Amino acid sequence: MERTLEDILPIMGVEHDCILSKQGDITVAFEVTLPEIFTLSEEDYEAVHQALIKAIRVLPKQCIFHKQDWYTQDRYKSQANGGGFLADSSQRYFNGRSYLHHSCFIYLTKKPANRRAVTSMYSGLLKKTIVPVETVQPQLLHDFLETVGQFERILKDSGFMQLRRLKDNELAGTKKQAGIIEKYCNLNTPGEVQVLRELSFAEEIRVGDLSCQIYSLADVQDLPAHCGARMTYDKYSTDRTRFPLGFAAPMGLLLFCNHIYNQFIFIEDAQVTLKKLESKRLRLQSLSAYSRENAISRDATNDFLNEAIGAQRMPVRAHFNIIAWSNDPVELKDLKNKVSSAMAQIDAVAKQEVSGAPQQFWACMPGNAGDFPSNDCFDTFAEQACCFLALETNYRSDPPKDGIRFCDRLNGRPVFLDMFDAPRKAGITSNMGMLVCGTSGGGKSMTVNHILHSLYEQGAHCVTVDIGGSYKGLCELVGGYYFTYEEKDPIKFNPFYLPPGDFMDSEKKESLKALLVTLWKQENESFNRSEYVALSNALSGYYDYLQSATNVFPCFNTFYEYLQTNYLEVLKGHNVKDRDFDVNNFLYVLRPYYKNGEFDFLLNATEKLDILNQPFCVFELDNCKDHPIIFPVVTLAITEMFISKMRKLAGKRKVLMIDEAWKAIAKSGMAEFLRYAFKTIRKFNGIPGVITQELDDLISSPIIKDAIINNADIKILMDMRKFMNKFDKLQDVLGLSEKAKTILLSVNKDNREIFIDLGGQVTKVYKNELCPEEYYAFTTDGKERVKVMEYAQQQGSVENGIRALIRDINNK
Repeated sequence: MERTLEDILPIMGVEHDCILSKQGDITVAFEVTLPEIFTLSEEDYEAVHQALIKAIRVLPKQCIFHKQDWYTQDRYKSQANGGGFLADSSQRYFNGRSYLHHSCFIYLTKKPANRRAVTSMYSGLLKKTIVPVETVQPQLLHDFLETVGQFERILKDSGFMQLRRLKDNELAGTKKQAGIIEKYCNLNTPGEVQVLRELSFAEEIRVGDLSCQIYSLADVQDLPAHCGARMTYDKYSTDRTRFPLGFAAPMGLLLFCNHIYNQFIFIEDAQVTLKKLESKRLRLQSLSAYSRENAISRDATNDFLNEAIGAQRMPVRAHFNIIAWSNDPVELKDLKNKVSSAMAQIDAVAKQEVSGAPQQFWACMPGNAGDFPSNDCFDTFAEQACCFLALETNYRSDPPKDGIRFCDRLNGRPVFLDMFDAPRKAGITSNMGMLVCGTSGGGKSMTVNHILHSLYEQGAHCVTVDIGGSYKGLCELVGGYYFTYEEKDPIKFNPFYLPPGDFMDSEKKESLKALLVTLWKQENESFNRSEYVALSNALSGYYDYLQSATNVFPCFNTFYEYLQTNYLEVLKGHNVKDRDFDVNNFLYVLRPYYKNGEFDFLLNATEKLDILNQPFCVFELDNCKDHPIIFPVVTLAITEMFISKMRKLAGKRKVLMIDEAWKAIAKSGMAEFLRYAFKTIRKFNGIPGVITQELDDLISSPIIKDAIINNADIKILMDMRKFMNKFDKLQDVLGLSEKAKTILLSVNKDNREIFIDLGGQVTKVYKNELCPEEYYAFTTDGKERVKVMEYAQQQGSVENGIRALIRDINNK
């Protein structure tokens, strides 16, 4: 016989942010934010477990703890608002990617003292109508809410969970938005258009066109022999580390299908419960002579009573079930295998509910836990019951405009990570120094390319010093300046050039003097005060001369000619002697840098001049890193240029990334600049970064240890499993905790995973998955890079070349 929902709906109303049932039950609901999966240590899981036990212990008698976790299949929707070629390509690539959306709720229900016990044969679902009981007493509500406040405070103080109490509109819904009761009755998924579905319990549970199946853990015989706060996840464990995962995780995020995981813990009068069990033990004692099963049950009951009294355990009743649904007949057939396999991972046996399924489905409705059949529960202790609670959720994402796009390691869903601003505001990090370390082929350059491109898209000025040409593709794609040394096209600078509107300040003058002194003097030669004054006056006079002269291009050549002519007259007028400033010696030593000299190309560039306002610059030093003349000049020019950006581009983010070149820079006396950059750049909204692939560099180099690691709160590490047997030294140098070590050694480069440590407090593994366009723009593989450049030449640009290459690969 069909009945209207209004006749049998157990919910009477919503008042004072509470759900009131027709049987007099009061329910308070919380939306819960859980820790992220794959980020907790064994100690963390134990701490969460103990916090839940403490919270449940404060709940009063006749109270029900109902935790309901929704896991619904969803598709990723791009959050970024447009962008360049690579940004648009990545949005198309990731858009629509399937993942499991998770939301968690805790319902605390207080039953009235005279509430009749409910069984499968006495359920509100079986009644024709439900007559509401009398109004709830105000004092009862006040006392219960006080207890709820204590429960909430205990969980919040643990530091692992955040609870937000749901308001009336969120419970009951509005005309525009469904409440949680309505969502449950219609199995509405997040983002779904609000749909009213018909409920049917005839042959199976059907909600509209959705077929539901319920699998429960309701019998002690089906439970695992051992349970705990966490289990070992073999997939991410190694010979030296055991990777922990929540004990109930297989029924949560690891079970990929639409399902709700319901966890019930019933708090009853402990003394009454123990008295019933004592009577049961005596009854089994008298029957033990007739059956071995009775003897075993007697011993089990006796052990339970001994532990309850001896260890001061809190006896509770519990029930756990999974409600899974689908409208696909093929998927429906596979649901049982999926759920059974998930429960088998914790050595439990799934029982598919048939006759009792409607009552359980009805009792899982928010606010109706008091109607749960008692015969579908089992006796246990709070400590064991809490082992079956789901403790993890998905990776959270920062706003796309502030973060770098990575992917979570479970489903490959894009998540954005703000590594720089948010951690500093939260007190997690104190600087923005970055260290990237990994073996050759581990994905360092691809990762840094991706980070640099993201920062560039967000408006940052990026300067990269490279050995190996890893950033040429990205530089050409974004239209940046690429400086490299080749015999036919040697590297060129023009530190004497000032952009229109710029002026000679003391900092620019000091950097030019440092450059000229480096070219003139050797390291063991002294540089006196009179020479310093003469060079300073020469630079001031030269820039005054440029303002009055016409058709004079600022470069080393014209500066050299100014010294030969105008400045010689100035020196004579000031009676400057050779012992004070030997201008002839200066001109002779610097003659190779003047036109027609051996290095006349180095300081006389006529293109790529406005480096200050160019947001993307790459200096590739592979071919000149061992040159005794060119390399020191190049490093000085880079230093001068970046310091100029750092101080003049107020409000702009500046990024200095040194990829393997730090060793060469350090050898040429630039170690102090590295120390300066890592200690000072953060004050100018700057990000210094160093990339290395040698483990011994981290351990043995004083520059890396003292200047970089100590001032790099952001550490990005690749697959380190090959160093597992000598990992202790690396762990000590990097200051990694045992938790970070366990997470780091789970990284698998074959899955494109990277480990990110923020200030030693946040340690997480992400996938650096790239769309094909990003991959070919960032690739450092020799053959692939050559192919990209060939296509770029054929098509006229790197962007068109990548498009054509991907098109040809897909066609093949």
